Amino acid sequence: MILSIESSCDDSSIAITDIKTKKLIFHKKISQELQHSAYGGVVPELAARLHIEALPKILEETKEYFSKLKAVAVTNSPGLSVTLMEGVTMAKALATSLDIPLIAVNHLKGHIYSLFIEKEAILPCTILLVSGGHTQIIEANSYDDMKIIATTMDDSFGESFDKVAKMMSLGYPGGPIVQELSQKGDENRFDFPIPLRQSPKIEFSYSGLKNAVRLEIEKIKELSSKDKADICASFQKAAVSHIMQKIKKYFKTTIPKNFAIVGGASANIYLRKELEQLCNKHNTTLYLSQLKYCSDNAAMIGRVAIEQFEREEFVSINEIDIQTRIKNM
Repeated sequence: MILSIESSCDDSSIAITDIKTKKLIFHKKISQELQHSAYGGVVPELAARLHIEALPKILEETKEYFSKLKAVAVTNSPGLSVTLMEGVTMAKALATSLDIPLIAVNHLKGHIYSLFIEKEAILPCTILLVSGGHTQIIEANSYDDMKIIATTMDDSFGESFDKVAKMMSLGYPGGPIVQELSQKGDENRFDFPIPLRQSPKIEFSYSGLKNAVRLEIEKIKELSSKDKADICASFQKAAVSHIMQKIKKYFKTTIPKNFAIVGGASANIYLRKELEQLCNKHNTTLYLSQLKYCSDNAAMIGRVAIEQFEREEFVSINEIDIQTRIKNM
């Protein structure tokens, strides 16, 4: 079995995965959403302290599997440096004390393999990765061949939801809150601009849309419940329309056989429905992660780790490094 650790942001998670069957033997995640909600977003130093408390508590529940472990895997990039360090430190200690190999896992590749938890990988597949830190189109031809086709120039899809929620003091994380309020709002009340609408390039940007929402909020000043719901609905419509316009441009050049959406923000129902319609139109098979595996979790890290274990992609205790940004897949 492989023990995997995820601490790239504000979720403390550990999983145990059977190497041969890919069966998830154990999985637990402790979220920090409540502690960060008062600040309207993740506070890195607070997140690190909470990892110090949560990870050992979860690890205690996995001791019965220690004798069966063949490797320990941990997210080492990309993410917040102070939170990544907590997971990496624990992984190094376990690898040393149990005398087993250490596997360093790319967090974004983990999101891709969240599609394949407890099953075989279905590749090639074009991936839309949307999260609090990333908005990317990735052509995943195989485990060893993944290419980023498009990315965001500034804010990410998920981050923009968090910031819009913060502007109206709605709480954190913003994605689920904005989505819920949108169901009660009029998406056509505010004509927010769709970013890069005239640009032929396949790339993303959310800073301009976020600023347009801010200006509207300042214009109204005293927001009623209806104002907030209408702003959420109108913003969500523009945010999703931006993604869909760029994906449609991609489909004009390449119609993929398989398409998938992963990442924490992939739980957005509005976006899922739009993608379902597009894929049905082009006879493209759409794959979706289970909602419980959309956000950061150790189960997806463990699934990637199986691929790396079979390829003997191990790192030494002294060589493992931490990367806050994505360098390669």
